[in-house]
Amino acid sequence: MTTDDTVRVWLVERTYSDDEQNVIILTYATPDGERYFRKERALTSFSDVRDTTAAVEASPNDLGTVDEDQVDVYAAEAERMAAEHDPDDVI
Repeated sequence: MTTDDTVRVWLVERTYSDDEQNVIILTYATPDGERYFRKERALTSFSDVRDTTAAVEASPNDLGTVDEDQVDVYAAEAERMAAEHDPDDVI
């Protein structure tokens, strides 16, 4: 649920860090593809369970601006995720 204090963003990309081993980067985007929220997670062990959900709530202050050439890509993936998943679905 989006509130005045948060914005719902949808998972659009999951990549591994080039700089550090065992770090995964989760990129979530607004439905219009224009803003993004990034989370980095250390993959410390198999017993370290932290679910990745289809969507998260983020503060507008924590959102970055998507590069112009990625806006349509992020918008399409955010739309697909929103159509196929509930926000709290584990991905």
